[in-house]
Parts: sequence; structure tokens; C-alpha cells
Amino acid sequence: MVKSSPMPSRKKSKLKIDLVIPVYNEAEAIGQTYADLRRVVDALPYDFHFIYVDDGSNDGTADTLREILANDRRVTLLQLSRNFGHQAALTAGMDASQGDVMISLDGDGQHPPEMLPKMIDLVRQGYDVVQAQRIEDDRAMSFKKLTSNFFYWLINKISGTQVLQGAADFRALSRTALDGVRSMQEYHRFLRGMISWMGYNSVILPYHEPARIAGKSKYSLGKMVRLASDAIFSFSLAPLYIGLSAGFLFFILAGAQLIYVLSLWLTGNTQRVEPGWSSLMGVLLIASGIIMILLGFIGVYVGYIFQEVKRRPIYLIKGKLSHDGE
Repeated sequence: MVKSSPMPSRKKSKLKIDLVIPVYNEAEAIGQTYADLRRVVDALPYDFHFIYVDDGSNDGTADTLREILANDRRVTLLQLSRNFGHQAALTAGMDASQGDVMISLDGDGQHPPEMLPKMIDLVRQGYDVVQAQRIEDDRAMSFKKLTSNFFYWLINKISGTQVLQGAADFRALSRTALDGVRSMQEYHRFLRGMISWMGYNSVILPYHEPARIAGKSKYSLGKMVRLASDAIFSFSLAPLYIGLSAGFLFFILAGAQLIYVLSLWLTGNTQRVEPGWSSLMGVLLIASGIIMILLGFIGVYVGYIFQEVKRRPIYLIKGKLSHDGE
């Protein structure tokens, strides 16, 4: 793999790094995660900026973030008008980033700040994308892990984009890669796939995921299904081809049935041609089911197109707080 040229030489103290941290109802954890980040970044010779994105929290997260902002001039708080979802909140932070390097991580403490120096070093070496990959070998099998494994297997099979299993939204992007992501304004966003699709020079950085500091995961089953749906329908036409293939299969079966019946008539075995209500209904039900599934797939794609052509914003900001007075 050919590396892009290293970042322009400059004093380390002048390298600007933005930490984009989307949060939703993390009042119990945000103070500790901020302290852990401070412990790491204050020892590094770079110009750090914290961009917190409050994705419509209703548990006091915003109050805690205001207290943090009041004591640290490097902190900016973006408050979205409602809960738009993790991918939209992350997009808001990426749009606000003006640094040379952008690092996204969650505010629940499961993305270890100790990884930041290595990520920055790799970007300085010329990598545009430094993707942290969660090591899952030591994790017990669970419903979430089983469905996650199936999702990544499926998306990598049916799409032309390879998405790294265990790669959450914990990554560093160079300015070039960040501008590339910001140029893609689709409404249904699956950032892991979008960043992989760009094809910039990337490297994988494995890590062990620590336990949450407090609270519980905000990714419910419904949200995971919606994210998987966005990924599949945004990066693949396979569902349409499945329905089309099933249609061709039934045409072949219908032709075989016609040849069989004609052969009975031509050989004089018409007594074997008996009306079969159950077989007829079975064929009708199966064929109708396939048609309905295919129409459903088409409907989903049409719905996605409808939401894209409306050109509604991915998120809305109701307030921005910083020491710059912007």
C-alpha cells in the first residue's frame, strides 16, 4: 500500500487536534471521561480542542457539560434540537471540527484515551484514517455479539465496501479524510461504511474495550436494526437482486410445470392431469409472498430516495457554547 505524504512539518505545539465526543444521557459518566481525557491530553505537546455534541439529552448531561466548559477554554458544546441519533451527532461534531486531525470517541469511557498518542503518531506518519478495532476474542457470546457478527458478514458479502468487524466510531482522521467525509451529505448515514468507501490510506489499531463507567448502552435493539438497515440499503442493491432472482426461479419452475403438463397431453396420459387445489394455492402463496417482499424492498429504496430528495438537514443545532463567543 502506498502511503500518502506525511503531514507538513510544523512545531508539535501548533498541531491542532479536535476531539469530537457525541453524548446522549451520559450525566453519570461524562465527568469521569472528561477527567480521563484531560489526564492524557494535558501531557501531550499538541493543541487540543474538545467538541462535545449533546444529542438531545434529558438527564442533566448538558448541565454537566456547561460546568466543564466554564473551567476549560478548550471546550465547545453543541446542543442539538432533539435526539437525532449517534451518526447525526457525530456528523455535527465533524462539521464543526477545524483542526488538522479529528478524533471521534464516545463519552461513556469505553474508548480508552490512552490510545490517543498512538493514533496521532500514525496520522503524522501519513495515514489518513486510523481505525481503532475492538478485540472481541475474550468477550462471551451474546445475542448482541451474534447479531453483530452476522451483520458484518452480510454487509461485507453484499456490498462493494468492506467494513471492519469490531470497528466502532473510534478513529482519527486527517484533514483530507475529514473533508472527504464532510463532502458526503446523505441523510441515512453509516459512517463506518462511508469512511471505508473513500479508500484513503488507513491503518487498524486494535484495543481492548473497558467497561462502561456508568449507565447503560443507548443503542437499543431498534436503533441497531435501523443502523443495519441504513448500512444495507445505502451500500447494496442486493435485496432487489434477491427478489429478481426469486422471480426468475419461479419463471423456470412455471416453464417446467408447463412442459410436464404438455408431455402428459402429448402421450395421452391426460388422466394424470388432476386439478390440485393445495398445490395451486401453495404456488400462489409463495409467488405472492415473493412479490410482496420485492415490492417491500422497492418501497424501502423509494422511501430512502424520498427522504434524500427532500434535502432536510441531518441535524439541527439549538445552541453553541464556547469561549470564543461564536
